[in-house]
Amino acid sequence: MSINFLNDTLIIADHKFSSRLMIGTGKYKTTSELKQCIVNSNCDIITVAIRRAQSTTKSIDNNWITDLDWQNKWLLPNTAGCKTAEEAIRVAILGRQFVKKLGQVNNNFVKLEVIPDSKNLLPDPIGTLKAAEYLITQGFDVLPYINADPILAKQLEELGCVTVMPLASPIGSGQGIKNLSNIQIIIDNANVPVVIDAGLGSASDVALAFELGADAVLVNTAIAKALIPEQMATAIKMATQAGRLSYLSGRMPISSNALASSPNTGIIN
Repeated sequence: MSINFLNDTLIIADHKFSSRLMIGTGKYKTTSELKQCIVNSNCDIITVAIRRAQSTTKSIDNNWITDLDWQNKWLLPNTAGCKTAEEAIRVAILGRQFVKKLGQVNNNFVKLEVIPDSKNLLPDPIGTLKAAEYLITQGFDVLPYINADPILAKQLEELGCVTVMPLASPIGSGQGIKNLSNIQIIIDNANVPVVIDAGLGSASDVALAFELGADAVLVNTAIAKALIPEQMATAIKMATQAGRLSYLSGRMPISSNALASSPNTGIIN
C-alpha cells in the first residue's frame, strides 16, 4: 500500500499542521538568527515562554514576536518558569490574551510546564495534573510537558489534554532519548499525539523519535546552540521528514541471523 507522504497531516485539537517539527525560541544569539532558523526548519508551530515575552517589553507592539508572520505560523505559548500549578494557570491565561492580540482568535493552545526543580528542571506530575484539569475547564487546549511516565501520560489524556509531551532526557542536555522504553509505551498506548520534547541534541535523535512512532518533536537547544544554527535547523527539518517517512514505510524485521541479499538459486559454478 502506497502512503501519500505529502498528505501526512498532524492534527492537534482539530487544527491541522503540515509540519511535525515545533521550534522553541530561547537561547538564540540574535533575533535574525532565530528568524532564519524558523524559515529553514519549515515549522508550523513556534513556542514562546510567556514570562520572557512579557518581561522584554512594556507593550506587545514593541516585542520582536510581532515581527513574525503569524498568518502562517501557530503560536504555542508556554508556562516555562512556573513552579506551581497556580502560577502556571495565571501565566497560561496571560498567554491566551497574548495570542489573541496577535490575531489568532481561535488559538487556545498552551504548553503546560510546572517545574519546581531548578537544578534538574524536571516537571511536577501532581502540579501538572492539577493545572491541566483547571485549564481544560476554561477552554484551553493543553499540551502538557511531562516526564516519560506512561501512567501520567494516560491520566492526562483521559483528563482531556490534546497531546502529551514526554521529555527524551533533561531539558537542554542534548543527551538524546534516554527514556526509550517508557516513551515507546506512551506512544503505543496514546490516543492523542505524542510530542517528544526536551533533550534531543541532533538530527539522528529526531529521526529516532519519529521511527519510534512519535507524532511530532519540539526542538530548541539542539538548533540554537549548534555551531551553525541555521544549518542545524535544515538538518532537523530533514530528519523530521526522513524519520516520519521511515516509520510510515515500515522497517524490515530484525533477525538474529545474517540473511543473504542474493538468492542461492541460479548460481554459476
